Amino acid sequence: MKYAPEKPPGRRRGARRWIALTLAAVLTGALAAPAAAEPAPAAAPFVDEQVLFKQKDFGYACFRIPAVVRATNGMVLAFAEGRVKDCGDDEDIDLVLRRSSDGGRTWGPLQLVSEGNGSTHGNPVPIVDRRTGRVALVSTHNGPAPCPNGCDRDPYVQVSDDHGATWSAPREMTEGKRPEWNFWYATGPMHGIQLTRGPHAGRLVVGASHETYDGVGPHVYGTHLLYSDDGGLTWNIGATTSFDDGTIIAQEVTVTELTDGRVYALARERGTDPGHRAYATSSDGGATFDKPFRIIDLPMADVQASTLRLRATNEGDPNNRILLSSPAHPVAREVMSVRSSYDEGRTWQPWEKGKVFWWGPTAYSDMVELDGDEIGLYYEAGVATPYESIRWARFNEAYLATPNGTPPGVPGPPAPGPKTPDASPNRNPAYVRGGAGTVPGRFGNGLSLDRVDDRVEVPFDESIDLGGDDFTMMTWFRYSATTGAHSLLWGYRVGTGTTPAVWLRAEPVSNRIRALIMVDRFNVSVQSAGSYNDGQWHHVVLQRADGQFVLRVDGAVVASAAVPPGSVTEGKEFGVQGIHVGQRLDGVDRFLGTLDEVRVYKRALSSEELGLIESRNLPIGGRLGLRLPLDTVH
Repeated sequence: MKYAPEKPPGRRRGARRWIALTLAAVLTGALAAPAAAEPAPAAAPFVDEQVLFKQKDFGYACFRIPAVVRATNGMVLAFAEGRVKDCGDDEDIDLVLRRSSDGGRTWGPLQLVSEGNGSTHGNPVPIVDRRTGRVALVSTHNGPAPCPNGCDRDPYVQVSDDHGATWSAPREMTEGKRPEWNFWYATGPMHGIQLTRGPHAGRLVVGASHETYDGVGPHVYGTHLLYSDDGGLTWNIGATTSFDDGTIIAQEVTVTELTDGRVYALARERGTDPGHRAYATSSDGGATFDKPFRIIDLPMADVQASTLRLRATNEGDPNNRILLSSPAHPVAREVMSVRSSYDEGRTWQPWEKGKVFWWGPTAYSDMVELDGDEIGLYYEAGVATPYESIRWARFNEAYLATPNGTPPGVPGPPAPGPKTPDASPNRNPAYVRGGAGTVPGRFGNGLSLDRVDDRVEVPFDESIDLGGDDFTMMTWFRYSATTGAHSLLWGYRVGTGTTPAVWLRAEPVSNRIRALIMVDRFNVSVQSAGSYNDGQWHHVVLQRADGQFVLRVDGAVVASAAVPPGSVTEGKEFGVQGIHVGQRLDGVDRFLGTLDEVRVYKRALSSEELGLIESRNLPIGGRLGLRLPLDTVH
């Protein structure tokens, strides 16, 4: 943390001597104008990245939950959860550590800090006491039984007085938990802080959250701070707030000291729609909150984030800077970025003005200040999922100002090739790939697909951007396959479980037609009781209508489920494809059979309109985005 010293008061001592010397020099002609000072050269941007942990390393199935601090001797300590069985959040989990003695350039071997022995030891929050050099590690433990929907967890603390080389045995922090916090308890996870200003300078502060449930009434969600005035040996429950109405659920709290001495707590917010971030402040060193948590306009996915004070001078100084690391995608765990606040957390840069470090799947992160103007970013990232590795990026402040470029997920112009006409007013290009050809269809011709490389690709366009509105998608299909999954229509994205998308697929291997919509942080799926693989024509309709996700086959509703608000294309600025017919967007689950009459509407059609289309193939209009008769290929 770089705090600029206050300017000393002006001094008059020696002023007369200076005046006398100056006058003498002028009289003798010896006083020359001083040479202009050369400005210091600007630092060149640089970044150096490496992987510190990856799946299957060191005998662990998976590593998650990064937290990092720098000890008083310069040793960098990178903590993680070593998950023995899989990437899940419970069962056998150890707390592990790697250390670097050269500012994050090279790293030592894995150290076991706290062994789960079948239980879960996790949520690491390291804090360095700058007065004594002690490193405290706050964490949570729970038993070996799975607890996917909540369980009783307890806080623990252990310390190192040799910069992380050895550690004390974990001690249960009974003073840090109330009896009623029986259903969940979470520390951090990310680094804690030591206060440097005001009457509580030297205090260690950690963000935490809790949950109460009596098995009958509502769940009560709460957020609190823990603080220590003896270097992390003992702790106190400080600022506390609770909510039982579900409006705000503030968890995974990162803390920062503001220039006026207040503690700024920024939390993962899971109660509102759409839930993003909530914040609160404490003016008494973390003992109480000034006000309950409030929503802040900071779009990002439902995921942990971390803050780091980079520079603090005086209140109101535009050079003050706080960094925030998190996925930048508004709803999906993708695009790791570092953004800045220059007004003490009141507002934050949009992702475009921040710096992207990883465009693909990514999740939890933490940061640490290194020597000079260097910073370390320690974050989860992967190609298919965010949990394949924990990466380490060492960079300087100048690197944060370099351009991001175009997101690699944004498709370029489609390759030229044969097309089939779009009969809607939009005249969307629909590229026929793989040599698919026409055969007799349900009305006129249809398109025969061979499951090898045949499909139709419709690039993204505003006319087929369904957003958060009601919609209707439909096609005729005929097939006889008894194995595999066969995509009918697939829109926008393929990715992690929170990536906005919508799709419709025949799954004879499971004897069903299945559809799924992913909006905000919710996945909703519906499925039929059969796969309709009898070699006959069937009409399938997928709708979002009045808060319901509805699947119809041959005019009858075969499944429906409530669907929350949210866009199926949110985050399209990070790259989104259009709609593919006969395959998943990434080229798998291709269809074997014949399709005919694909339509996409940006509204929910009525039962009467659907009946006219099914029986007579009438050209119903009204927000028609796409209509592929599939009669011809040019």
